[in-house]
Amino acid sequence: MRLVLLSLAASLVAATPALANEARIESRGGVVWDRTNTEAIAGIAAGYDFDLGKTAFVGAEVSADKVLQGGTKVTFGFNGRAGVKINDNGKLYGIGGYNTESCDLCDGAWSLGAGYQHGFGKFYGKVEYRHFFADNALLRDSDAAVVGVGLRF
Repeated sequence: MRLVLLSLAASLVAATPALANEARIESRGGVVWDRTNTEAIAGIAAGYDFDLGKTAFVGAEVSADKVLQGGTKVTFGFNGRAGVKINDNGKLYGIGGYNTESCDLCDGAWSLGAGYQHGFGKFYGKVEYRHFFADNALLRDSDAAVVGVGLRF
């Protein structure tokens, strides 16, 4: 299943450059929490957005994130995002997708959230919130808030 998801995401990102108007790569960090724990998180992401007219866009994103706590694994995310452009430099968006498991006894999780990205020339900064819906009865739903910096090309 993971191989199918990775292949699909890679194909989506590789196939859209002719249609897309903006590729991006980023690094990010923040916190992830549930009812009892709060931990630091760090990661990277790559994505491609394309215009739906002058004010809207859609995009695909792949990511690798790690909870900075012992016993956790890198989780890979496959997400879509859609939103509106605000002026020439801002993007307000909703984001959702699937993330692989973050520990040996965990299952993957679906996520849904929102964010804002602001361009500074070729660079951008962003803030994003996501809620993760746990598929495993042993784990609780969790939330994450991250800030990121990236390069647009």
